[in-house]
Amino acid sequence: MLFPRLTPSAPERPDLVVVGDDALSGGDLVGAATAVAERIAGARVVAVWAAPSVETVIAVVGALRAGVAVVPVPPDSGPRELEHILADSGAQAWLGAAPSESTLPVIPVRRYARSWHSHPEPHPDAVALIMYTSGTTGLPKGVPITRRAVAAGLDALSAAWGWTADDVLAHGLPLFHVHGLILGVLGPLRVGGRLIHTLRPTPAAYAAAGASLYFGVPTVWNRVAADPSAARALSGARLLVSGSAPLPVPVFEQIRDLSGHQLVERYGMTETLITVSTRADGERRPGWVGFPLDGVQTRLEEAGEPVAHDGESVGDLHVRGPMVGSGYLNRPEATAESWSSDGWFATGDVAVIDPAGMHRIVGRRATDLIKSGGYRIGAGEIETVLSAHPAVDEVAVVGVPDDDLGQRIVAYVVGDGRDEQALIDLVARELSNHKRPREIRFVDTLPRNAMGKVQKKLLG
Repeated sequence: MLFPRLTPSAPERPDLVVVGDDALSGGDLVGAATAVAERIAGARVVAVWAAPSVETVIAVVGALRAGVAVVPVPPDSGPRELEHILADSGAQAWLGAAPSESTLPVIPVRRYARSWHSHPEPHPDAVALIMYTSGTTGLPKGVPITRRAVAAGLDALSAAWGWTADDVLAHGLPLFHVHGLILGVLGPLRVGGRLIHTLRPTPAAYAAAGASLYFGVPTVWNRVAADPSAARALSGARLLVSGSAPLPVPVFEQIRDLSGHQLVERYGMTETLITVSTRADGERRPGWVGFPLDGVQTRLEEAGEPVAHDGESVGDLHVRGPMVGSGYLNRPEATAESWSSDGWFATGDVAVIDPAGMHRIVGRRATDLIKSGGYRIGAGEIETVLSAHPAVDEVAVVGVPDDDLGQRIVAYVVGDGRDEQALIDLVARELSNHKRPREIRFVDTLPRNAMGKVQKKLLG
């Protein structure tokens, strides 16, 4: 079962799910979600306007109980993206709220409706969710995620993080991504713990939540680190988790110094869910994302040849495991480019693995692997060095075309300082001369998407 602890006979919790000031008990959620399941029985795919609300939680859980695939739609979707997601996914109706411009029928979610009818558990290989990648080129691609993959991914994280029914999870992440929805909503429901969604991931909201487990993206943790009182308020938590983008080492250190917690970092993507993580009972090394989760295999390649696990050699990261998807929706050519016939997924990321098996993600091959003067250089290691400088608040390193070097290393820096040569010399001293930026460009902000990831395609 996907939610073995979410049953009418389970011990009642009056505030099992809290979204802002709104709360649902376990009985409320089961009764309302079962009523939704009856209303949509026989449907194949429904779209959910994934705003943070208890109605969104009811809609998703109700569809999953009915065995109907859910398409979480970002509430800030533009008309072109919205039209593409609905048409590509084959969504037959909106479940709950819907944008006024959509012509799909709308099935209401009645939070006070109740049903206690039992529904057969859908097959583990049935599609639970169709989630759309942010897409670096073209329109986003749909990724069908099975119930088996969701269960395997959450169980592996529960084992790695010691996540149990005693935990209270707090976060304010969007409910249309893996991080906020699968980990952040389905995760606590599967293990039987409570969820507090803070609507927005502000330091004040996190400090007031009083949770044992917190999820955030690096931008969130950077803001918490800049609010010492909020950071100290998290000292009573059991675990703080960061993901969806690389965590700057200074933020790791600031949170550690203020709260006493070393952030857990993990790695994953829409196509694979989470495959690599540091563990609650293991080493947490700043800038490294940990070890493969239970059942996961990883490998590094360069031009089809294996790359040494020596902690320095950079290679293309491939993963395989029970939570890894099997293809893109309606995109056979893209599927063939990314998945091998024996189940390995080419992530598009480049990484290093040390002799013990600890992983560090260098970044995307397309934007973070820089080939300069015959050297293969990871942008991430340069960013790590620069972010440690006290005058640097944020940094993004890219390679730009260069007639002599092939690519020239350029660093975009947000911060008060304007000493370009000092930053260049720092990298040359800490790493090596050929890895130094040839140019520092000072900017007010870095372009980011909804999950806080820097959009390097807009730089350079």
